[in-house]
Amino acid sequence: MTRSISEKLGVTPNMRTLFINAPDDFSKNAAFPLLDLKQKRIGTFDYIHYFVITQKEFHKHFPILKNHLNTKGMLWLSWPKSKRKLTDLNIQKVIELGYTYGLVESKVVSIDEIWSAIKFTHPINGKIYNNSYGQLLSNQ
Repeated sequence: MTRSISEKLGVTPNMRTLFINAPDDFSKNAAFPLLDLKQKRIGTFDYIHYFVITQKEFHKHFPILKNHLNTKGMLWLSWPKSKRKLTDLNIQKVIELGYTYGLVESKVVSIDEIWSAIKFTHPINGKIYNNSYGQLLSNQ
């Protein structure tokens, strides 16, 4: 049996959720359960999904979104595959930037033919993260 996108993302019912720049058909195609979907960045969230095309946008919004991610939450970041939409992002750059802002990656999912997604979470205290693409800064 094929798993839905929402199942692959680990989304569960009633998660406090925020979508940023999501394509119009994302929610429908992902087959989400009932979510506590918010329209504004107020408070913290269990699940944030940010669709981004450029590094400039990443730097502008990612640190703000990180501050709205609860300690056990997940921030999924989607970027265009294979330089589509004139992106300057790829998986290596996304991981590097995520680590720069103090979050760690754990899973990659294909959303559709255009978008890839990577899951970022807060690092676990005391755990050592070794990734050749990113380095956690000691003050994060």
